Amino acid sequence: MAIRKKSNKNPPLLSHEFLLQNHADIVSCLAMLFLLGLMFEVTAKGAIIFVALQYNVTRPATEEQATESASLYHYGIKDLATVLFYMLVAIIIHAIIQEYVLDKINRRMHFSKTKHSKFNESGQLSAFYLFACVWGTFILISENYISDPTILWRAYPHNLMTFQTKFFYISQLAYWLHAFPELYFQKTKKEDIPRQLVYIGLYLFHIAGAYLLNLNHLGLVLLVLHYFVEFLFHISRLFYFSDEKYQKGFSLWAVLFVLGRLLTLILTVLTVGFGLARAENQKLDFSTGNFNVLAVRIAVLASICITQAFMMWKFINFQLRRWREHSAFQAPPVKRKPAVTKGRSSRKGTENGVNGTVTSNGADSPRNRKEKSS
Repeated sequence: MAIRKKSNKNPPLLSHEFLLQNHADIVSCLAMLFLLGLMFEVTAKGAIIFVALQYNVTRPATEEQATESASLYHYGIKDLATVLFYMLVAIIIHAIIQEYVLDKINRRMHFSKTKHSKFNESGQLSAFYLFACVWGTFILISENYISDPTILWRAYPHNLMTFQTKFFYISQLAYWLHAFPELYFQKTKKEDIPRQLVYIGLYLFHIAGAYLLNLNHLGLVLLVLHYFVEFLFHISRLFYFSDEKYQKGFSLWAVLFVLGRLLTLILTVLTVGFGLARAENQKLDFSTGNFNVLAVRIAVLASICITQAFMMWKFINFQLRRWREHSAFQAPPVKRKPAVTKGRSSRKGTENGVNGTVTSNGADSPRNRKEKSS
């Protein structure tokens, strides 16, 4: 089934136009190849690395916990293959949302080119943020993160993850990696590419850092908090595009944005600066995944603090720009008195129109009528 509508022209294979028009179909075929590989015994061992989560560990049951054994996961080099497959899935889902939801709304609303690109960006991100926020919240509740905050640093390193937690991180890495080819597929403007590369890189850096440093508990909480605030911003922008008088969502987002940055710093300092700093085992050990050393803790705190400061700086600039635009919109226009000229130049300007442009009256001037009569 074709996801994108094809034009009447058939561009040559592997050309720029062909890739833009048919990229979703090409990606769908690649993803189907991995799924078909599971059906044959010869290719099943290779295909399963891309489709299923790897590094499964079975923890035996204990008397204190459950009566059944639990399946946990850790990370490894094979996770790159799994991320690649789900990156293809993210591209397909992106194309489905774009064609069957956003394009239909765009055709009804008749947005300008600038609003069209921003509407597509907010539509895609709001759908992703909502899904990831609900999924992450479900994991936090099911694993008692909310009822017991000490789980953020207790029993570190958290080198074993449940299926839901690992799949969540794999999907996050896959989604933000898929954003790179989407810059090409969506024909992103050159002036918008640096901005998008910055925030895509920041997402990948922090998600991969939490995943590799076994700080997946802290990373999950911070991601859910951040995604909720970002979802509110993009959904408010969607309502703003439909009705420019809508401003309440932005006001609520501004308050929650500042609170979100504050909570992020508090949780990070509490977990890394106090919880992990007081842990007994503070030796670097790659075999067990223990990175609880002073240098790593300082690097984590510095990266989080610098990122939050950068986001606050962008937020302040955004609010100042909105305030200037609002003030300029409400300011009454200054009426200027037309300059009065004297003598011959005034009559000449009247005949030829404003600023020397010929008007309809100038075509019927007395001189023109005299020339016609002769």
